[in-house]
Amino acid sequence: MSVLLFGVSHRSAPVSVLEQLSTDESEQVKIVDRLMQSPLVTEAMMLSTCNRVEVYAVVDAFHGGLSAIGQVLAEQSGMTVPELTKYAYVRYSEAAVEHLFAVAGGLDSAVVGEQQVLGQVRRAYASAETNRTVGRTLHELAQRALAVGKRVHSETGIDAAGASVVSVALGMADTKIDGLRGKTAVVIGAGAMGALSAAHLTRAGVDNVYVVNRSLPRAQRLARKIREAGAAAEALSLEKLHVALADADVVVSCTGAVSPVVSLADVHNALAAATRDTDQPLVICDLGMPRDVDPAVSGLPGVLVIDMERVQREPSARAAAADAEAARHLVSAEVATYLAGQRMAEVTPTVTALRQRAADVVEAELLRLDNRLPDLEAAQRDEVARTVRRVVDKLLHAPTVRIKQLASAPGGDSYAEALRELFELNQTAVDAVANVGELPSLPTDSTE
Repeated sequence: MSVLLFGVSHRSAPVSVLEQLSTDESEQVKIVDRLMQSPLVTEAMMLSTCNRVEVYAVVDAFHGGLSAIGQVLAEQSGMTVPELTKYAYVRYSEAAVEHLFAVAGGLDSAVVGEQQVLGQVRRAYASAETNRTVGRTLHELAQRALAVGKRVHSETGIDAAGASVVSVALGMADTKIDGLRGKTAVVIGAGAMGALSAAHLTRAGVDNVYVVNRSLPRAQRLARKIREAGAAAEALSLEKLHVALADADVVVSCTGAVSPVVSLADVHNALAAATRDTDQPLVICDLGMPRDVDPAVSGLPGVLVIDMERVQREPSARAAAADAEAARHLVSAEVATYLAGQRMAEVTPTVTALRQRAADVVEAELLRLDNRLPDLEAAQRDEVARTVRRVVDKLLHAPTVRIKQLASAPGGDSYAEALRELFELNQTAVDAVANVGELPSLPTDSTE
């Protein structure tokens, strides 16, 4: 399998880099079209969301394909290739399959288990299919990923896993400040986890929410939703974090940044300028992975930091972790099944070419028999033909069945190569067999 993934996501890059890479659908089509101009790229599709930009491509050469994708994305973002690759991750062959299945299942999302990404994968594939940039390999991969994603959401409890992290953390905060009702909250980060936190705080009855984010327009959009839900809300840029902290009773930070965004000085200064009831601690829920809050903050008097380690020790959080683990096991099993099927499919053209070669030999020998024994009765000739074909079929049956079984294991592609070498099979004939057939039509199910 020659699928190459080049990606940048919330796990590998700061928001500023993701914003540079952000594109609308028309730009994505142009990017994929440019990739298809490379002689090394035969299929391509692009998955672009607020939290990730990923290109999946079928390539003839790993390094050449990687260079082509990196160059196109760097030019699109205005970055140099070295600048871009500093934040990128690359997966090839089986690792690319595993990653896409995990993405479709919501296991790689900022909020574990969120379903929106499944629809985004579907739209990415549909766009590529419409523009004819996918062939059999990416068609089968994308369709299987969508099926896996639907299985994960329907057969495990992962949908509640991400929400559980927020509810557990804020439940712990609630007990430390005599309830969230009437309090002032700060949400740092306006992504999926930030929106989830804001919704939970609003339902809990907080009076006021500051939304702090590097991108002010995103903060403003989330603040508007909070106001629509009935709470006061103000959007601030990250440079104004100190203003919000000075007024805060509880803070939830979930930016997805690769380094802390809340420093010791930020909190120390906020405590000095605090306008809240100082008889209660300032509770900071650090839900960032990696940490959003400088670890030294937990040593300040009057501050309680609830980090992911503390959250995960709670029984309800452990239940959510078990749901996520069940989803991971399901994805792993689906990956193994898919790869076994792909390896078997890869050896099938060689087996078919071998059987065709045997059939050609049989027909040539029967023609030779006709030339040598022109007076042989038709019934006798037919019986000889059936006998020869049965012998050939029986001789080929066991090795061809066995080679498919062996090919389904990791490294099984070597068996197809051995078969071609042993029987001097023409690679052109094998490729001709492999290229026969039409792609199935795209399912109409629009579940996201």
